[in-house]
Amino acid sequence: MEERGAGLRVFFATSATRDEAIVALQPICTVSPVDVPDDDWARRSQENLTPVTVGRITVAPPWNSEPRGTSSEPRITIVINPSMGFGTGHHATTRLCLAELQKIDLTGALALDFGTGSGVLAIAAVLLGAADASGVDDDPDAVQAAVENLTLNPGLPHGRITFVVGDLLTMEMPAAEVVTANLTGALLIRAAGRLQQALKPGGVLIMSGLQVSERDEVKRAFAGLEVVNEAEEDGWITFTARRLSND
Repeated sequence: MEERGAGLRVFFATSATRDEAIVALQPICTVSPVDVPDDDWARRSQENLTPVTVGRITVAPPWNSEPRGTSSEPRITIVINPSMGFGTGHHATTRLCLAELQKIDLTGALALDFGTGSGVLAIAAVLLGAADASGVDDDPDAVQAAVENLTLNPGLPHGRITFVVGDLLTMEMPAAEVVTANLTGALLIRAAGRLQQALKPGGVLIMSGLQVSERDEVKRAFAGLEVVNEAEEDGWITFTARRLSND
């Protein structure tokens, strides 16, 4: 999705899904279809993206990935190629999750990233000290993009990050010390039980993708966890919650 003046241009993988969206939107706004050639439309729609820095992490496209910042604190640059996988750092929810990851101790942890998209959160977790990270997405194109992003970051510890295609609601995964879930408010609610099961006692869940209007409903769905932080940016919310050690 890209802003164009007072409007938006939204890219779809197929004309069928585009046409469904047109039907749904026509009662409330003016919609015009535009055919875009199949040749790498995702890259072309994002080719002007620039690096984004959150704390000591910079997420950068391959064509603009020089390290940034003059702080004495070690800097981390993650190279992400804009593609079918969500997560270039330009959306508030990705930035919120990256900020929250930097607030917790990841040393030696197993990290799970549900809805991994570009893989940026799983990569960030390992670079921040996690022993291993697994990224899960139900979109094969996103998983392929995440795997390709590993090759753009040659300094990553070999074999410590894996990406798999899977359904959060049904797949079996080992419990982890840290779980990230940048999904949607509706999916967070539907998957609340599964996400809590994915946490080890004392583990931390960072969730985003919900809007301010969904805040209370999502919070109720995770009433069994202790919310330790909440942040908002551009109308989007992130919760950081901990599973009690005696659960």
